[in-house]
Amino acid sequence: MNKRGTEKRNIGNEIIEGLKELKAWRQGKVKLRTTVVELPCAADVSGIRKELGLSQDQFAQFMGVSVATLRNWEQLRREPHGPARSLLLVAAKQPHAVKEAFKSVMPAAKMMSHSKVGKVAKAA
Repeated sequence: MNKRGTEKRNIGNEIIEGLKELKAWRQGKVKLRTTVVELPCAADVSGIRKELGLSQDQFAQFMGVSVATLRNWEQLRREPHGPARSLLLVAAKQPHAVKEAFKSVMPAAKMMSHSKVGKVAKAA
């Protein structure tokens, strides 16, 4: 037992049990529970971005991709892959949380488009 009064996990045994379960599944002896998650695709990108109220520049920066990549997604020339699709899912399902996270890490000047930033810098 550990300090919390619960039994200590035996990760090695859990892995072995998991492998046995996988083997039985492959042999058709058991049916495993599965969950299918529909991830957003290129056709969803523009709507997600607009729901967040972000420009293409801002959304591309948030997604960690170039504006050209974002435009390719929005114009259905390319599909987002891997972590980008997962981040799009979060943005689609929890837009308020994404907006708050984006605001908390972006200085006010970066929230404006690049042309506005240039004007602010010149005025200063």
